[in-house]
Amino acid sequence: MRAMRYVMLSSLLAAVGCGGMEEQSQDEQTQDSVDVRPEGRGGGLASEFLSNAAKPSGQAAPGNGISYHSGPIITGTTNVYYIWYGNWSGNTATTILTDFANSIGGSPYYNINTTYTNSAGAKVSNAVHYAGSTTVAYPYGTSLSDAQIQQIVADAINGGTLPKDTNAVYFVLTSSDVNASSGFCTQYCGWHTHGTIAGSDIKYSFVGNPDRCPSSCAAQTTGPNGNAGADGMASILAHELEEAVTDPDLNAWYDNRGYENADKCAWTWGTTYTTANGAKANMKLGTRDYLIQQNWVNAAGGYCAVKY
Repeated sequence: MRAMRYVMLSSLLAAVGCGGMEEQSQDEQTQDSVDVRPEGRGGGLASEFLSNAAKPSGQAAPGNGISYHSGPIITGTTNVYYIWYGNWSGNTATTILTDFANSIGGSPYYNINTTYTNSAGAKVSNAVHYAGSTTVAYPYGTSLSDAQIQQIVADAINGGTLPKDTNAVYFVLTSSDVNASSGFCTQYCGWHTHGTIAGSDIKYSFVGNPDRCPSSCAAQTTGPNGNAGADGMASILAHELEEAVTDPDLNAWYDNRGYENADKCAWTWGTTYTTANGAKANMKLGTRDYLIQQNWVNAAGGYCAVKY
């Protein structure tokens, strides 16, 4: 995730479409002719996003605005595993985010990912299965390095609390008292990558709790499910999941600037509505309302949307 950024600005909730598309200078066009490989993580926060230089742009690649770079995608059903790190006692996030994982597969929103194929023409499937979770306290303290986040995933797999699954994304979800030392709240809100664990290529993601830094990583002070941190995490989860299936090894689908599909629509919501508690939402998954950032449709020239 190169551009996973949130800010508590009401004007962003009213954004429609992708937004932020600016005319490029000749120098910018020349620079865009050379591919920049994605890093899988954010490169800044709201102030950078609001500058012209950092706004995602659908004009950064030919065709549909995003290009295939020959790497693998995840096909078939994508399994999702949660690793709840820290103190989640009494927090409704465990229910809200479990419901989210159980509802996103088969939705018009996740169907956007079916516009992405591999070299054989196989599509990402509109199928997500919540395959289980485990909870750990603080084996690595409250400030996690990138290596420790991978180790948390490895511990769960090697210890048998979660199975080894190469068709899955493992999410390390941290409570609000936990920081990620490589830039959570200052450079990113979440990221995805892959690594060799137990001899296999395993895809995993870090998703921090926006309650730690609401001005950086929460879209609104009241979430549609009454838990701003959890509601913010749902949007980060969606962003990382769709990038992990279309660009799991950071060598498949991205544009010339290194933006993956969700990055190209970061900070945009499309049409929103107001829920009973006054929060904004843009989709219903299962029985819950969510405010989830749009995703890039790889068709018809490319565009941001919440359904396909």
